[in-house]
Amino acid sequence: MQVYNNIPAFSVWKNYTFNVSNLRKSMSKLSSGLRIVNAGDDPAGLAMSERLRTQYRNSAAAAQNVENKINYLQTADSWLQKIHDILGRMAELSVMANDGTKSQIDRDNLQQEFAQMQKEVQRITSGATAAAKFNGLYLFRGGSGVPTITGDGVQAGFGAVQLQVGPDSNMVFREQPINLEADNFTGIGSYNSYSYGSVNMTLLGSNMNTVDWASLICCQHLSVSVQSVAQGAVDKLNIGIDYVSSIRSVVGAEMNRMEQTLSGLRNYEENIRATESRIRDVDVAYETTQFSKYQILTQIGTAMLAQANALPGGVMMLIGG
Repeated sequence: MQVYNNIPAFSVWKNYTFNVSNLRKSMSKLSSGLRIVNAGDDPAGLAMSERLRTQYRNSAAAAQNVENKINYLQTADSWLQKIHDILGRMAELSVMANDGTKSQIDRDNLQQEFAQMQKEVQRITSGATAAAKFNGLYLFRGGSGVPTITGDGVQAGFGAVQLQVGPDSNMVFREQPINLEADNFTGIGSYNSYSYGSVNMTLLGSNMNTVDWASLICCQHLSVSVQSVAQGAVDKLNIGIDYVSSIRSVVGAEMNRMEQTLSGLRNYEENIRATESRIRDVDVAYETTQFSKYQILTQIGTAMLAQANALPGGVMMLIGG
């Protein structure tokens, strides 16, 4: 029998401290809900978990970008609907002006409203004070309204709206800029050029078979104050309405694409979160059994440590104590 080194007590203490350490870890996991509380619990799993966590957080941020773009497109579509309404009213006024029973005073009165409708389209679409904006970005000025500056400091127009739609940097979407400014002379469709009496029905000269956007919304290019001109204005406005419809179809297609992108991002985020959860989160049922095991072993270890510490007391019997 030895007194100086109580080997049985040391052995019990070693097992006891091991069980206490595991009990503490189990309590920490159950209280935090995590299987990996610190890097030492699973170094490889921690690295993978952090990478997956970054992916789903980036996906959530990209989803917010996409939702903003959907709102941007919805705003643009609302303004385009208003432009549609205005062009429709202008076409109605053109039909009314093409009426031989009306006097010139009547047509002049119709022209007053017609010109105001043109000015309203200009107010919505054109210039630095254009009403059609989203969070400071112009919707119909051929870009975002933020100037694109070349390397030599020259402004090269307005940049398109670009946004990141995925967790990685190369996952971007660029919109097709819409230019409805009053000085945009882009051809928007064909019509039959013909003469009515002494008035040629082409807008900006002879031998033209396209209507430009500027001719529809600039007062100096289109009018209903003359009956013969009003007759031709109807065809031109119908082409303009079709042009705006084609723009709205592009906006609608982009909107549907963004909806699909958003749905894909949500599904991707859900799957990545599920994978990260299997690595990082604690299995409560399993960990509860581990906690119960180490709790019992700790209690037993406490009792056995008391017994082991009592063993050297038998020496006193040998020395007559």
